Amino acid sequence: MSIERALTKKALGILMHPTCIPGGRVCGTFGKGAKKWIKKLHKYGIEYWQFLPLTPTDSTGSPYSSPSSFALNPWFLDVDDLIEKGFIFISNKEELGLTNQNKNQFDFNVANDLTKKLGHLLLQAWDSQCEERKRNFCKWITKNSWVEDYATFVVIREEFNMLPWWQWPQEFKLKNNKFLKSWIKIKSEEILAKKLIQWHLDEQWRSIKNFAKSSNIKLIGDLPFYVSRDSADVWSNKSLFSILKNGELIFQSGVPPDYFSSTGQLWGTPTYFWSKHKRTNFDWWRKRVKRQFELVDLLRFDHFRALAGYWRVNGNSKTAISGKWINSPGKTLLNKLKIDLGTDFLPIIAEDLGVITPDVEKLRKNFELPGMKILQFAFDGNEDNPYLPKNIEGENWVVYTGTHDNATSISWWDSLENNSKRLLKDKYKFSENASWSLIKIGMETNANLFIAPIQDLLSLDDSSRLNIPGTIKDNWKWMLNRPLEEIEQNIRKFSELGNNFGRTKK
Repeated sequence: MSIERALTKKALGILMHPTCIPGGRVCGTFGKGAKKWIKKLHKYGIEYWQFLPLTPTDSTGSPYSSPSSFALNPWFLDVDDLIEKGFIFISNKEELGLTNQNKNQFDFNVANDLTKKLGHLLLQAWDSQCEERKRNFCKWITKNSWVEDYATFVVIREEFNMLPWWQWPQEFKLKNNKFLKSWIKIKSEEILAKKLIQWHLDEQWRSIKNFAKSSNIKLIGDLPFYVSRDSADVWSNKSLFSILKNGELIFQSGVPPDYFSSTGQLWGTPTYFWSKHKRTNFDWWRKRVKRQFELVDLLRFDHFRALAGYWRVNGNSKTAISGKWINSPGKTLLNKLKIDLGTDFLPIIAEDLGVITPDVEKLRKNFELPGMKILQFAFDGNEDNPYLPKNIEGENWVVYTGTHDNATSISWWDSLENNSKRLLKDKYKFSENASWSLIKIGMETNANLFIAPIQDLLSLDDSSRLNIPGTIKDNWKWMLNRPLEEIEQNIRKFSELGNNFGRTKK
């Protein structure tokens, strides 16, 4: 009996993180701008919207190193929605400070300042809210047990000038619940503000998800495999991670030396104590994934290969050379997730980029999970390159021009040697606009789903790039500084080209 698949027909998608969507006060929000974006996708038969993790970011703005696997990023909180529904009272929106209109980037500090102001305003108006609203809030808190630890964690962090938890005073660092109980009472208002922000974010996103569903748009989220060492997850569940109570790493994650790095990569996140996860019936992992599927329709599993085996390095190592491969119970976990979801298939996209071993390929194929192909990796002159269009076998793939970690296709083309450019022009009829040439090549493949970042639809260069891996400055800040109406012709062109290859829903 064949296993069902998440992707069953040809379709198109666009990758754009909500922060990039125009219309928010500082950056894109869970407000009217996001719904307007969904309307545009629906209008042109583009069925998938992909984005990065919706979680809060670290200090560099990265959503892949979040203080919580469960919470939502407070920057997404939509001011207009709060005002319209009477959750905050304000006579003039200018009191909220600077706006970020018509800029290519937003300022994290301005976004954080706005979050603080909204937290204060939500608190001020809370006592005057009706009893039904207060009951709904309490019900939500009861159903989302992660909120308590997350809100407490964030308030403690602010109390100690954003120091990581292993540098907090002993009682806080060790999460002494008896001690914390009285401290939480003293800080009850600050903690309530964090909870209210999360509740409103959840409500606003659910409205967007329902709108997407009614518009036949599927949402693709993103799940980092590892979680940040400095997170509420690790602080609250130390026994599940390879970390000592004082915060020292026993083992850390990474990847071994390869063609790109002679010393490999060290990621500094604790690995999982899988034996403990097995004994707890994978409870934490299952709750984590369940939470994500409350928010999205499909989930990209970042670093999927670690579900088969992961590179484990000693906590005090300075390079990844001395690590070793350790088997993971990925098959058992995926089977449990399938039962939890109650579906005939797992709505998961396996991020299987890089050097992939047979055990990873077997795991992906056993669950019929679509893998990923990046066209920018394809044209190195090697005829066996697995990303070359002719080598993409079958339909169960998601093909991309590039992802958030790649150069834009225009800048990728500009960086190619002239000899490579000549070969591509001869073989693939590359036009003057390399971005659209790569988009066309992706649409021509057999892959069921083709996705392009919004930057490639707009033929933008690397000044609009979202992230450069291995760097921490000026990433994650880019935003679209034009109304969606002004880029509608690009979305239409994408749709019409897709229609030529049976990818557009009509």
